[in-house]
Amino acid sequence: MPIVFVAVADPVLLGLVSSLAHPGGNVTGLATLVPEEFGTNQVELLKQTVPTAVRMAVLINPENPLHRAFLPQTVAAAKKLSMRLQILEARTPNELDGAFAAATREHADVLQVVADNLFNAHRTQVVALAAKSRLPTLYLWKEDVLAGGLMSYAPLLSDMFRRVPTYVDKILKGAKPADLPVEQPRKFELHERIR
Repeated sequence: MPIVFVAVADPVLLGLVSSLAHPGGNVTGLATLVPEEFGTNQVELLKQTVPTAVRMAVLINPENPLHRAFLPQTVAAAKKLSMRLQILEARTPNELDGAFAAATREHADVLQVVADNLFNAHRTQVVALAAKSRLPTLYLWKEDVLAGGLMSYAPLLSDMFRRVPTYVDKILKGAKPADLPVEQPRKFELHERIR
């Protein structure tokens, strides 16, 4: 049975497809895996927000393999902008306080929160800790901004969901999922908290 997915972070890393161009098997769809310049864009947004920033912290969950795959983009972008990078790790909600305390000790100027189920589930706590630490923070999802976060920059999920029927139509007309390349986001959205 053919399967069309939408909003899967990295289907290759997760083992759902063999490659984006040639998925193989019976699975294809739309990934939120973004082109390399996306990580650069996020760091540049933080730098534009706080032009004097020289220290950037990044909050990750080290148990999430996607975070380690994403970090090289962030490291390269921070280096390009002459920003010192600090990696903050939290595996559990109890480790969030310590991560933010470390950012404060190291005098981080800005923070990027890499999307993760842990951080989404404890969104209110993460946003409150960023505010308490007085850290201008960039999140991935607009829900973080709605919860009080400063700004988010992410693939436009509504655009991705609108594109799913095209895959279904092609499959119903005889195309094989193995021959339908996995698409990446085409549109992105920036949300900022209105002060």
